[in-house]
Amino acid sequence: MFFFRQAPTKGMTAQEAVTAQRDGRVTVIDLREHGEVASTGKAAGALHIPLSRLRDMADSRHPDHHPELKPEMALALYCASGARSAQGARLLRQMGFEDVHNIGGLAHWQRAGGTVLNA
Repeated sequence: MFFFRQAPTKGMTAQEAVTAQRDGRVTVIDLREHGEVASTGKAAGALHIPLSRLRDMADSRHPDHHPELKPEMALALYCASGARSAQGARLLRQMGFEDVHNIGGLAHWQRAGGTVLNA
């Protein structure tokens, strides 16, 4: 029996996310904790939703649902290094979100030309 691996789909890069956000085609989400955002700032225009709150805020049935999180939207997630944003992307896909991208960490956003605002 033969098994063929499907080529991995190319995700959105941080540079593509910077451009897509400027054009209004993606919502950027910072998954870091409050203290991290307070000490380093966050991507301009990004929603701040700590990973620990993502499930509730992405669930339209939950009282804490964030109205900007809709399954049909393109979402670009980042954290400090990319590990939590990978977890967040998996979680959102399990919840029915399809256009979800891990763009790495805040430093990736900055190197791609994204603006960071101080908290």
